Amino acid sequence: MQKETLLNESPVPAWLLHESQAGLREALAAQRFRWLVTGAAGFIGSNLVETLLVLGQEVRGMDNFATGHRRNLHEIRSRVGDMRWRNFGFQEADIRDARACDAAVDGVDFVLHQAALGSVPRSVKDPIASHDVNATGFLNMLDASRRAGVRRFVYAASSSTYGDEPNLPKREERIGNPLSPYAVTKLVNEIYASVYARTYGFASIGLRYFNAFGPRQDPDGAYAAVIPKWIAAMLSGEDVQINGDGETSRDFCYVGNVVQANLRAALRAELASSEVYNVAVGGRTTLNDLFHVIRDGLAGLGYAYHKQPAHRDFRAGDVRHSQADVSKAQRELGHVPLVDLRAGMTEALPWYVDFLTNTKRVRAS
Repeated sequence: MQKETLLNESPVPAWLLHESQAGLREALAAQRFRWLVTGAAGFIGSNLVETLLVLGQEVRGMDNFATGHRRNLHEIRSRVGDMRWRNFGFQEADIRDARACDAAVDGVDFVLHQAALGSVPRSVKDPIASHDVNATGFLNMLDASRRAGVRRFVYAASSSTYGDEPNLPKREERIGNPLSPYAVTKLVNEIYASVYARTYGFASIGLRYFNAFGPRQDPDGAYAAVIPKWIAAMLSGEDVQINGDGETSRDFCYVGNVVQANLRAALRAELASSEVYNVAVGGRTTLNDLFHVIRDGLAGLGYAYHKQPAHRDFRAGDVRHSQADVSKAQRELGHVPLVDLRAGMTEALPWYVDFLTNTKRVRAS
């Protein structure tokens, strides 16, 4: 039976309307700032762009479309409307190009640096490319922002930085040895940020994301994250592949929590040094449990999946368990993760279903 579109037409994210976000809304309503979002056509970057435009901000996007998609920008425009879209400018460029980075930060108040080559397996296969983009590209953006005198540089760090540190929950001051080239590049980002604070007095904030998911997360390709990959498999009736015994656990974090953390980090009034914060919910979900959450959510939308998951070998470079201590972000940024896994899945699944069942024609864009 033909399914009607499931996309939520309202441009205002539900989390932003929560009473706890009144201060954030008021702070951005009081003044229009100029923002640069790198990786603007990607998953998290596009969600940041959309929210900032909804809040009446002036936004510049930068992306080379290596992993981002033009369709994400088209979707933002259709959701926010032409009037808000006029506040968006776009620069197609690569963060490995230092001159392009200089041009991108010119006249900008805040930089939200999301551009990167994600994925542990990708970095294991091609560590040089991961280093070039994630380390050298990061340094280009950091230095350009310093020289341009931007108010705040906020960057996407990663929970992979914790490496083999065995204690749970993960606390910012306690990390182990990196377990993949990707983790090394994200640790290098934090080291450079710290050095720039001490050497140049240029403070920045790193946000260690824990397994983010939500609308516009790419379900395609060999390096798709587990949630969109499993949703795609269930909708097409294919096997869901679980690495290992399924008792590996993660702190899955809805993208609305990530967007909130970025905005709060940028608007933090005082900052003298480089800081890092966990961005997560503070919980643990095993892959086996995640399978049931997704399957039950799809069933509620009328898409039944009757297969059991298939298990295969553990994946090289993966940590066994991950859970964040989110108290530092709550204490210093006022960041409260409002959307847990089940609530986030309820919000995200309609987008995944709509994209995978009704809009496959745009994948080539």
